[in-house]
Amino acid sequence: MTSTADPTLESLRARLSGTVLTDGEPGYDVARSVWNGEIDRRPAVVVRPAGAADVVAALAYAGEAALDVSVRGGGHNYGGAAVVDGGLCLDLSSLDAITVDPAARTARVGGGATWAQLDAATQEHALAVPGGTISHTGVGGLTLGGGFGWLTGKHGLSCDNLLSAEVVTADGEVLRASADEHPDLFWALRGGGGNFGVVTEFEFRLHPVGPIVHLGLFFWGLEDGTAALQQSRAVLETLPGEMGALVAGLNAPPAPFVPEAHHLRPGYALLIAGFAGEEQHAEAIRAARSGPAPLFEFVSPIPYVELQRMLDDAAPWGILGYEKATYADGFTDEVIEVIADFLPRKASPMSIMPIFSMRGAFTEVAADATAFGGPRRESILINIDSLAAEPGPFAVDRAWVREFWTALVPHSSNPAGYVNFMAEYEEDRVRTSYGPAKYARLARIKARYDPRNVFHHNANIPPAT
Repeated sequence: MTSTADPTLESLRARLSGTVLTDGEPGYDVARSVWNGEIDRRPAVVVRPAGAADVVAALAYAGEAALDVSVRGGGHNYGGAAVVDGGLCLDLSSLDAITVDPAARTARVGGGATWAQLDAATQEHALAVPGGTISHTGVGGLTLGGGFGWLTGKHGLSCDNLLSAEVVTADGEVLRASADEHPDLFWALRGGGGNFGVVTEFEFRLHPVGPIVHLGLFFWGLEDGTAALQQSRAVLETLPGEMGALVAGLNAPPAPFVPEAHHLRPGYALLIAGFAGEEQHAEAIRAARSGPAPLFEFVSPIPYVELQRMLDDAAPWGILGYEKATYADGFTDEVIEVIADFLPRKASPMSIMPIFSMRGAFTEVAADATAFGGPRRESILINIDSLAAEPGPFAVDRAWVREFWTALVPHSSNPAGYVNFMAEYEEDRVRTSYGPAKYARLARIKARYDPRNVFHHNANIPPAT
């Protein structure tokens, strides 16, 4: 990296085509804001780059000025990894250009784009890449940690569909990582998080999806918790692997499709998304109706973009948030007993327990094909979230999350969980999430591309010595 040895803001502004923001300047507070309202950090400087060259210049300046570096994609990380007090924050929201090639079924996506932006661009051509379940999540953070949602059973994880990435390394190299170029880095980027550089552009494989898909939602009250979870287990055992499925413990939203008598009622929901037409979906949801009668149901065609953002109101920007997650091999009687015991104890009506079903195409990718740390077999991922607008209920439910998680761990197939679902990055949990072999391989790759551990505000993997 070439150094000017002039670590002043004036020198930084002179080197950049993008924007430099400091405390007190218009736009600074927006640039430092993140989704979790509990996080209130003040970087010394925020850089909104115009391209990879600006990222190189910003990293050089950070080195000269001895500033810690954080990278902000969508800002949706629970722990607030995107911002650091007194350091330099690379705010990639300025890099949100999206180019779709419908003939090749590929998309090039700026490192600061959100899934709402990507879905809108690809759905113009009835195409999609597997994304998350909250549309204001950043494409970058979700993909680098793995990335699953409604399409995981049909087309795998977000990182499974990554074709290449433009990466700026800690030493200021601009690389294109793919199966043919820097394949070790490409392997690490697909699940290893933001440890290896700043990704300024992603290239994804696209799949035909939508624009209309089908959704079935079934809701039971807390009093039917055990029966509802047993019914969900039975449905998942027969559901085609390519269909999307989500089980959730939550309060029913005050939405038009929810009868007013059940607005904000706590209970359990089973959501089934179909992508192969009405007939297949109708057959699949028949099983959901064969058990205890739900309090209400909602079955309808729905635009894919609406499916992608239907849970946005459950996790609005600025909410106080904390989470822990763990895998289980399925809805065993023991897991169901723990869930039915703990869910009624939550204090905030916004706190939620989404359970993701890892099936279908997700299981068809070899475990060592990518750095993703989760088990590549049929499983469920139980995510427990304390969400509240006020500190009191939030604190109560943060303790509830920790107790709930501790009770589930003895029944878990991977107690460390999923790096994208961590509010705290205890080293043992990160290491356990990847397992000893993958973790060691990632540490060696880290030593090659970031030997000084510049990028450590993440689910950090220190470089091998």
